[in-house]
Amino acid sequence: MTLRDFLEIPYEELEELNLAAKAQRVARTSLDKLQEERMRYLNDERRIKAVTVCFTDLEGRLHMLDYDKKFLLKSADNLTFDGSSIRGFSQQSESDLRLGIDWGAFYWLPSDIFGPGKVLVFGQVLERDGSVYAADFRARLQAYTAELLAKEGIVCNVANEIEGFLFKGRNAEQHYRDTGHFDLVSTGGYYNSLPGDPLRLFIDAAAEAQRAMGFENEKDHPEVAPSQFEMNYSYTEASVAADQVLLYKLICRQLAYKLDLTASFLPKPVTGVNGSGMHTNMSLAKGDTNLFYDANGEEGLSEYGWNYVDRILTSGLDLCLLLNASVNSYRRLDPHYEAPNQIKASAIDRGSMVRIPLGNARSARIEVRSIAPDANPYMAIYALLKVGLEGPKADLSVRKGANVLPDNIYDAIDAFQSSEIIASVLGEEIQAKYAELKTASADRCPHRLGTLIKRSEVQFHHEVTNQYLWSKF
Repeated sequence: MTLRDFLEIPYEELEELNLAAKAQRVARTSLDKLQEERMRYLNDERRIKAVTVCFTDLEGRLHMLDYDKKFLLKSADNLTFDGSSIRGFSQQSESDLRLGIDWGAFYWLPSDIFGPGKVLVFGQVLERDGSVYAADFRARLQAYTAELLAKEGIVCNVANEIEGFLFKGRNAEQHYRDTGHFDLVSTGGYYNSLPGDPLRLFIDAAAEAQRAMGFENEKDHPEVAPSQFEMNYSYTEASVAADQVLLYKLICRQLAYKLDLTASFLPKPVTGVNGSGMHTNMSLAKGDTNLFYDANGEEGLSEYGWNYVDRILTSGLDLCLLLNASVNSYRRLDPHYEAPNQIKASAIDRGSMVRIPLGNARSARIEVRSIAPDANPYMAIYALLKVGLEGPKADLSVRKGANVLPDNIYDAIDAFQSSEIIASVLGEEIQAKYAELKTASADRCPHRLGTLIKRSEVQFHHEVTNQYLWSKF
């Protein structure tokens, strides 16, 4: 007798469902219609037991709440949580926040990775009165891209290339305080992995799960550093792309955990090898026209596209802390390891903050290379988009690279705190709150990075630390 009959969907069917939901979202199907469809589905599909509602905090950590399906259907318009328990959110004296459901961002999950009987949906953090919470940059990115479309007919397309490391053992980052080292699962390098080794098997399984969740994968491979990986997938609308960054890391971490491994997105977890980046490809389109393309333009980029690049480069120092959000990030910005630390644009020099890849009318884009994989993707894309379109203009010399990005987080914090454009883009309150969070972590780590990676920069990293580790100071 079968006691449990929970939803399990084959991967091919999962891909069809998730691609259809993604198409509805990109087409900006009415949220009322999507809510009606999703709630009817949840009500009719008896094999679903719970709905995972997820959101991110100010630093980009993913938080997940599992709601009993029947409860959610009755209470979807009145979900609350304790905001004071989330770093960078409300104070204890004003702790209650609301959680809205973004029914467009609905995902069917591979049951062999996430367990049977569950679906996932992204949420919006709201004030007590139902207005958008200022520290929820997912909602702010959605609002800004909707405004661009409504006022100017412009759509922002984004594709992120997310690198990570695979280490032996579960929770290797949390145990680093005691062990002081990471154990690599592979010592191979770029494209150098046997079909059956642990790294290749992990990449294969993660890519299969991503395809099933509608990522539209293109290629995957080991990276330059030993035990390092990258899986690439197609571009999509900016807010969908940012969600996929969080899902990419969630899939990798959960799959690695099942394999008794750890998927790490620290920018530079291992001394003496390349770090991990999150190269972010961006383009703007109006209808079928790619606004960044001009066959006769410098490097095939239009004047509109170059203006976008110039504004980002002009504010490169101001943006640095948003794109490189941890003490460990500044180890990656080392020119000896293919680091994009030069504030310039180039078609060929991969040390440039912005690269102009080869492209045509469809694929012309810019690639912002100085983003680490631990950045808050919503905040990073939102800031790049705002600055690229509305930031201070610059003369052409900024493309040539007279300046470099900071080699430590304190200089980045100083530039961030004193920046007028950051105050304008984020708001002064968020600017101060974010700088305070980053300073608190930095103050628990050595002011000088030195050569060797320190326990503290791993222990107090915002994607690793917890209440227990934070108290070990």
